[in-house]
Amino acid sequence: MSKPSAAPAPAAAPAPAAQQIPLGMKFVLGGSAGMAAACIVQPLDLVKTRMQISGVGGAAKEYKNSIDCLTKVITNEGPLAVYKGLGAGLLRQATYTTGRLGVYTYLNDFYKVKFNGEPLLLARMAMGVVAGACGAFIGTPAEVALIRMTADGRLPVEQRRNYTNVANALSRIVKEEGVATLWRGCVPTMGRAMIVNMAQLTSYSQAKSMFIKNFEMKEGLRLHFLAAMLSGLITTIASMPMDIAKTRIQNMKYIDGKPEYKGAIDVLGRIARQEGILALWKGFTPYYCRLGPHTVFTFIFLENLNKLYFKHVLGTSGGSGL
Repeated sequence: MSKPSAAPAPAAAPAPAAQQIPLGMKFVLGGSAGMAAACIVQPLDLVKTRMQISGVGGAAKEYKNSIDCLTKVITNEGPLAVYKGLGAGLLRQATYTTGRLGVYTYLNDFYKVKFNGEPLLLARMAMGVVAGACGAFIGTPAEVALIRMTADGRLPVEQRRNYTNVANALSRIVKEEGVATLWRGCVPTMGRAMIVNMAQLTSYSQAKSMFIKNFEMKEGLRLHFLAAMLSGLITTIASMPMDIAKTRIQNMKYIDGKPEYKGAIDVLGRIARQEGILALWKGFTPYYCRLGPHTVFTFIFLENLNKLYFKHVLGTSGGSGL
């Protein structure tokens, strides 16, 4: 008699799905990273804003360069003036950066799970555009307050708005100019954000992939720093014209009941005609010196916050999330 055949081995249990950071926490971590970075680069943001609104309409430039601007701010307004508008800057990060990084990391993770692989370049660009538009709409009120607070010190004393803090700025804007003013410049702000995020988030992710693939670099501070600095340079070149249009519109005043500018296209055209085409990149150095380090610090903080969450909350050694 033949021996009975052995019972088939039980099927292997499917591998458990990798744990992911909850959607709400992605927004919290993104905003926290942006706020931490803003505390470091706020003086550069102030210099960038002052440079962009100097020489309006072809008038004499107030500052020779970024160093001259920084020196005059400290000399005329005191050393703490370089942090003027920090509250508005933090609120901007808590709204704009929370939204854009939260949306982007969510879309990035969704793509990886849905298609079982890294997003393609066009997919990353689309994610950046969507994330930028969402974040910018949420963050425009804080952006308006930030631009006005950082620009106030350059005005004659009788023309200054003298906001005491970001809450005072927002409440006075609503009371004196109407709630719609909080979204003044929303279109160029969203346009800039879509360009920034498409360039910044896409180039950062692509740069990381390139360095890992071509130079066999490992996850860590060196990789994050190099990818972020390259991303910051690309983003600066691509986004400066829209950024200066946004700044001019948000800082404009009404003359005889009429606004200085009709819109972003009007701003860009008048700058090119009256100040020269290169004026569209006015303040390039402080903008890059601000955006480059801000990009570096934001992504480094975000990468490490994600890793800490994976390690101490989820109990795994999950990836960085970008």
